Amino acid sequence: MLASGAHTSFTYYKTSLMIADYDIGLAVPGEAAAIARLSRDIVEYGMTWGWTPRRVLARHFDRSTNVVVARSSGIVIGFALMEYSDDYAHLLLLGVAPNCQRRGIASALLAWLEATLRVAGIVRILAEVRETNEGARAFYQSRGFEEYALTPGYYQKIENAVHLSKVLNVGGASFGQGNAQ
Repeated sequence: MLASGAHTSFTYYKTSLMIADYDIGLAVPGEAAAIARLSRDIVEYGMTWGWTPRRVLARHFDRSTNVVVARSSGIVIGFALMEYSDDYAHLLLLGVAPNCQRRGIASALLAWLEATLRVAGIVRILAEVRETNEGARAFYQSRGFEEYALTPGYYQKIENAVHLSKVLNVGGASFGQGNAQ
């Protein structure tokens, strides 16, 4: 359900949790450090920190990227970064703070992004996940993503990546699955 947030002209999805409410909306520049720290701790664990505050902030100002956050009491508890092209979108990052996982926040972030894709007429989402991250692979599969390729050493030559693709139903029409790119 769409609800107006307290922040200027942004529109937020409001969802109720057992312990707290959270809002989903576009990030503000001051949230880049919180997003980067969460990425380091829950996405990039075991690797060199790549999504630094500077890199996240650069994506915030990149016109082809949306940086979206879930906030609870003004604190970033989840995030997603998605890059757009004419034909597809690339989900660069998606993560939720460990103490807030399994409460629908990642699903809500993904739904927010998918809604923007439908408006833009983009029908395909690409993503990657560590081959060893069974939880993330199950999450994406449960949301309609299909695994289509494996790249050895994709993550800093440390871990393999499973490539994922999802075709969106836009305006009542479903577009063919097939391989991405």
